[in-house]
Amino acid sequence: MKTFVENHLLNLDLHGVRHADVKDIVEDFVLKNQDEIPLIVICGNSAKMIEIVSSTLKNIDVNFEETRYGRIRVNSLYA
Repeated sequence: MKTFVENHLLNLDLHGVRHADVKDIVEDFVLKNQDEIPLIVICGNSAKMIEIVSSTLKNIDVNFEETRYGRIRVNSLYA
């Protein structure tokens, strides 16, 4: 897991992260950095990873979109 800024957006790269750890990592990243939204979550080519991230973001009531396969942009918190 690595975080970095690219094109003025904070990114979370999940390459190398175990599926079991993704939910907690994504929740922490979004909630701790909500003042920096939009945020980018890089899932890679794993359909399972994309599904876990999408499900996690839905559970914390976040507006997001998959801008390209394996890359999800968090646009806003609904709350």
